[in-house]
Amino acid sequence: MSSSKTLLVLENFIAGKFVPCSSYIDSYNPSTGDVYCRVPDSGKEEVSTIQMYKKVEAAVRAAKDAFPIWSSKSPLERSQILNKLADLIEHDLEVFAQAESKDQGKTITFARTVDIPRAVYNFRFFASSILHHTTECTEMAAMGYLHYTSRTPVGIAGLISPWNLPLYLLTWKIAPAIACGNTVVAKPSEMTSVTAWMLCKLFEKAGISHGVVNMVFGTGSKAGEAIVCHPDVPLISFTGSTLTAQRITEKSAPHCKKLSLELGGKNPALVFDDADLNQCIPATVRSSFANQGEICLCTSRIFVQKGIYNEFLKRFVEETKKWKVGSPSDPTVDMGALISKEHLEKVTLHGVQLTSSFRGLQKVRNYVKKAQAEGARILCGEGVDSLALSAGNQKGYFMLPTVITEIKDESCCMQEEIFGPVTCVVAFDTEEEAIERANGVKYGLAATVWSSNVSRVHRVAQRLQSGLVWTNCWLVRDLNLPFGGMKASGVGREGAKDSYEFFTEIKTITIKH
Repeated sequence: MSSSKTLLVLENFIAGKFVPCSSYIDSYNPSTGDVYCRVPDSGKEEVSTIQMYKKVEAAVRAAKDAFPIWSSKSPLERSQILNKLADLIEHDLEVFAQAESKDQGKTITFARTVDIPRAVYNFRFFASSILHHTTECTEMAAMGYLHYTSRTPVGIAGLISPWNLPLYLLTWKIAPAIACGNTVVAKPSEMTSVTAWMLCKLFEKAGISHGVVNMVFGTGSKAGEAIVCHPDVPLISFTGSTLTAQRITEKSAPHCKKLSLELGGKNPALVFDDADLNQCIPATVRSSFANQGEICLCTSRIFVQKGIYNEFLKRFVEETKKWKVGSPSDPTVDMGALISKEHLEKVTLHGVQLTSSFRGLQKVRNYVKKAQAEGARILCGEGVDSLALSAGNQKGYFMLPTVITEIKDESCCMQEEIFGPVTCVVAFDTEEEAIERANGVKYGLAATVWSSNVSRVHRVAQRLQSGLVWTNCWLVRDLNLPFGGMKASGVGREGAKDSYEFFTEIKTITIKH
């Protein structure tokens, strides 16, 4: 464990000021296994009764006080502030990337090229889109009436974000919320809070008034639940596990809150015998193992048509074995460390908490062990190949990318979200069979289809029960379009129009001539 003198100590950010907490949580560097940061263990008192407000609601009150002025600003004024904030993050991109890599375990390359650039773009995108929304108008000329719609900010947005893409997904929520004129009480994951804390330092420079964005750090069961249950927070945007979302739904029900829930996935790839394997295989390796497989959109079930199954499997394993696992600070590695020892090894969690920290009750290595016990074959990775790590990373939470085959669709590895570098490859015969098996899980977030037959990709995409379907590609996003899942993968959508509608209330106004 690191010396307490070297630990980074975070503080809550409320009403434009950093505020200490009475208790803290240890945060670990996933690549070394050492404590390197202390995160506030905020509870109801931080969300509702901090000393500076003397038993009045702290973060919520700050957001409530800031709302009238912030919501009265024009979209253009808010747009200019968001663009300024984007510039400030971009100016410090390398500092943010280094912090994100250390805090989460992801490779420095991924943080530099994906996480932080996307956080910058989130603010720029919503700074632009907020200027281009239109409203409806109809006229009953013969009767002398004019009807039109108006959209106004909802109020205080409660935002709870996960640990896998910390700043990327936190800003995906903050940007549209404040662009639409809302104020915010946000809770990032207690496991990856550093870049959120760093972001708070830039708000005043960007021109964001005190209280517009308040950051409360801590666990979901304490800080998260206090936000969700607060009667003055009318909407909740959450990204995390389906079990946690069920808890949020129950707690929100008495207040009839607006909910946006982006949840888990068990995403299939359908590889037909006319697929271009030169493109398909490297892309599917990436879709399976990018960011250590800790992306809700990662592929974890690969269905390959029988005619090319053996060739695909051979080449896929060969390509997977080329992936280098090691210190996240090494720019040549493809995979860093998993988020925590618990996520890597433990079987169960103690209860279901209101947190986005874990995706599922059984952890990554345990899934591989269960697959072996069921008679499946592990072709590479965990338990098959050795992992060489430097001396400084011996206690880190590393795992090789793992490929499982000869596994039944009913297996937990084919039904449950593993959220790690594990994917299953199985054969199918007909298109109808592939679609039925791909849809045979409770999730419906994303899917990929690989085929050179244009009619087929359209036909299959229409029938897959997924909110997103990529054909002959993966993770190509247009932020104008809806993002979200079907079934147990979520409620609602995010994107230019969808986020605007979620973070505003619509009213119809009738004028008599």
